[in-house]
Amino acid sequence: MRCPFCNAEDTSVINSRISEEGDRVRRRRQCIVCGKRFTTYETIELRLPQIVKQNGNRTEFSRNKLLTGFMRALHKRPVPTEAVDAAIDRIIQYLLNSGAREVSSRSIGELVMQELYNMDKVAYIRFASVYKSFQDVDDFQDVIKEVRDIPKD
Repeated sequence: MRCPFCNAEDTSVINSRISEEGDRVRRRRQCIVCGKRFTTYETIELRLPQIVKQNGNRTEFSRNKLLTGFMRALHKRPVPTEAVDAAIDRIIQYLLNSGAREVSSRSIGELVMQELYNMDKVAYIRFASVYKSFQDVDDFQDVIKEVRDIPKD
């Protein structure tokens, strides 16, 4: 680790501690050359798959884009932010567990619809109307019938 004060490459670790959550290591270091101390943090770097859009373009996965989609669908709906965060975390965990290097934006949309269906039926219908490009009232009626026909928990 390079010293941030003198740029020397020789530093030693004085102390290491694991964070309370267990997902980060805090290391206290001292420069061998100038003697100054500094702190570094070590975290796990997980690589999410690239998103392949319908036109073939590839883009980095964005948690913020996912959150924006959820928030638009859930606008003025009585769903706590903790539920949205948990849904996004489940989607991210699914993507990490899949091991895929690329995933289609369609697949992401299906995962969002699944989460919204379990969370709030109105939000599910809102999202579906955009995602499936509803053209007329019949499209809305079909998805409403689908939501009504499934037995309630």
